Amino acid sequence: MAKSPDSSNSTSAADSSRRGLFSRKPKEAKAKKPSRLKQIGEVFNMTRRHDPTVPWLMLLAFLGVVAVSLLVGLLLQNWITALIIGIPLGLLAATFILSRRAERAAFAQIENQPGASGAALSTLRRGWVTEEQPVAVNPRTQDAVFRAVGRPGVVLVSEGPTHRVKPLIDAERKRLSRILPNVTIHVIETGRGEGQVPISQVARKMGKLKNELTKVEVNAVSKRISSLGNRLPIPKGIDPYKARPDRKAARGR
Repeated sequence: MAKSPDSSNSTSAADSSRRGLFSRKPKEAKAKKPSRLKQIGEVFNMTRRHDPTVPWLMLLAFLGVVAVSLLVGLLLQNWITALIIGIPLGLLAATFILSRRAERAAFAQIENQPGASGAALSTLRRGWVTEEQPVAVNPRTQDAVFRAVGRPGVVLVSEGPTHRVKPLIDAERKRLSRILPNVTIHVIETGRGEGQVPISQVARKMGKLKNELTKVEVNAVSKRISSLGNRLPIPKGIDPYKARPDRKAARGR
């Protein structure tokens, strides 16, 4: 029995649509990165919620730089060139104020949270070898000790009250002294108590330590410590990744 042209056309159309259905590749949704201006806007809003004075400080910095540039331009009888140079410099000064205040606001949000001391170590400049996880932990109180190796030696950064975290520090210092007898071991206690350092100032405190090792020795010390491994299980709640401030976002990048 001969097929009608209509049925033949409908069959071929169905086959082609079926082939198209199976041959068509699903489009991958590409996550668009937010623009730099959007990032700066988000950082500005976050910082303003924590520090309402930041818009006025940014405006003051901008106007101050532009005013000084204009004054110099008037003295040199070339105020147009001075204004062209002063506006970008004023924007740079305002951005610098925002960056510093944003970093302070980010630290204020994670202060007193488990892993905040590890987050402070993540803001260190090059030349430091840091541990992402604490090297000593009290599972009951969640007091912890983080470690960094740099040219000043080994730095232990504690998290918790002094009387509770001292046994952890002493045990870690004793363990390191056995394998690194000639390397200085520094201790920084984070917190707001007497003799403690706020987490926002940990990186600055470590930057002021006197250098005692070369870059080659830093790598050697780091490898020697890594050979021991981490023998401590990490309890729930200690997650430095959740308490890590975003420095790139704070800079508007």
